[in-house]
Amino acid sequence: MSKMTHRIVKVGVMPLDQFKKRTIAIATGKYKPKKGEPKIWFRSMKSLAHVLSEDNQALLKLIIETQPKSIKDLESITGRTANNLLRTLRMMESYGFVKLTEGVGGRGRTPLVPQVIYSGAEIEVDFY
Repeated sequence: MSKMTHRIVKVGVMPLDQFKKRTIAIATGKYKPKKGEPKIWFRSMKSLAHVLSEDNQALLKLIIETQPKSIKDLESITGRTANNLLRTLRMMESYGFVKLTEGVGGRGRTPLVPQVIYSGAEIEVDFY
């Protein structure tokens, strides 16, 4: 089992137009995010479901449990191609669920090491 601490991230769903207004209000100092507000935002439940699909949740769990030292290691563990894994991990990295760091170089390219940032997510949906 991994040494990861139990860190839950709050995830929110907000339409893009509302998110833009919120971001501008924060940037201009008209709004200060409150403690406990979501850190990661999605435009829709559909996009949230795509990023946190059952397959992607299983991949995150596998990374936490096995702590692969490279995408190549993860490729052999999962049976998925490196390109497929990298595409999925880069997308999850763009949302802040995963961090890809340079590992210790062997021959050729420096390997990318996938690290899961949070142990889980709490979802908040605002109907207002």
